[in-house]
Amino acid sequence: MPIYEYQCKACGHRLEKLQKLSAAPLTDCPACKAPELGRLVSAAGFRLAGGGWYETDFKSGSKKNLAGDSAGGSESKAPAKDGAAA
Repeated sequence: MPIYEYQCKACGHRLEKLQKLSAAPLTDCPACKAPELGRLVSAAGFRLAGGGWYETDFKSGSKKNLAGDSAGGSESKAPAKDGAAA
């Protein structure tokens, strides 16, 4: 069940309510009792992480662009064998 955010247009009171998708939106403010409660638009609270997602599972070899790859390539530079700075 999603958590919906509401704000009263009369007094500005804000609240969150866990409701079913099929439930009717709340209309009465619990703070001032006015029928001015409106549902707010907010960002979803989930993240696609871990195994099983396209970025990590459906690409192969050098085509993978994992989060730990900051330069965009999958090759790491090895230090010079003679100890000289590049």
